Amino acid sequence: MADAKLPHAKLIDGKAFAIGLRHRVAKGVVELVASGAPKPGLATILVGADPASQVYVRSKGKLAAELGMASFDHRLGPETTEAELLALIATLNADPAINGILVQLPLPRHIDTSHVLLAVDPAKDVDGFHPVNVGRLGSIVSGAPLDFPVPCTPLGISMLLQDTLGSLAGRHAVVIGRSNLVGRPVAQLLLRADCTVTITHSRTRDLPGLCRQADIVVVAIGKREFVRGDWIKPGAAVIDVGINRIVGEAGRTRLVGDASFDEILPVAGYLTPVPGGVGPMTVACLMFNTLQAARRAAGLPVDSA
Repeated sequence: MADAKLPHAKLIDGKAFAIGLRHRVAKGVVELVASGAPKPGLATILVGADPASQVYVRSKGKLAAELGMASFDHRLGPETTEAELLALIATLNADPAINGILVQLPLPRHIDTSHVLLAVDPAKDVDGFHPVNVGRLGSIVSGAPLDFPVPCTPLGISMLLQDTLGSLAGRHAVVIGRSNLVGRPVAQLLLRADCTVTITHSRTRDLPGLCRQADIVVVAIGKREFVRGDWIKPGAAVIDVGINRIVGEAGRTRLVGDASFDEILPVAGYLTPVPGGVGPMTVACLMFNTLQAARRAAGLPVDSA
């Protein structure tokens, strides 16, 4: 553990920020309904009976209701065919009471995920996974409004960084991981904020050396405690997206990130903990996206992200 007497990074409290964002969404729902528009509607679809997915879907539906939204929960058996799932999505696409459609992943192997994501109306794609929305994010210009759905975890990261650092213009950001879920979209959001962005991956040469040049490091590589303390430039902001469960003493499990928390804490200027950092922002941003979809459907401008 880092010596408490030494200077160390300020922890970025994603849980507290997410609570504030949820309050902001709840207020936005009240204002939207007061304007005469219907309450936002979020439809969740779960195929199969995976216990973790059941928990995730239930929590999302519960939070939507708590924030004043209409929640529509669709549970389908594991034998559901791709055609049946696509038919349900088509029905939800045509339903004006539904502003957001969330298909819980992963899907059973007999269903082609790409077909399902393509079937969701881009305007109701609150996960930001539809190719149309991916393309819009990939072509966005500096400072342009996010008037389309953006993947929730990258959006949460962007919000945390701007709240913590203020303007990101001119800062060098190194993104470790090139996945379509986090790495690539977070890089596009950082470019929109006028960062200089380096995307790295498993074949990058001298990754530690690149990290030492970075003002911002976003690590989403899926390897526990992969980024070490001596990789980090003093004062840099480190955003750890990883969630890895390890077994400790007496068989107890605990969560660690993709960055070595204890090593980085005395070096970095800012650091997200695991848990309590990026994780809480994902669901909060899903609610934010659903509200924005409802505002667009009502012909109202979106809120700033």
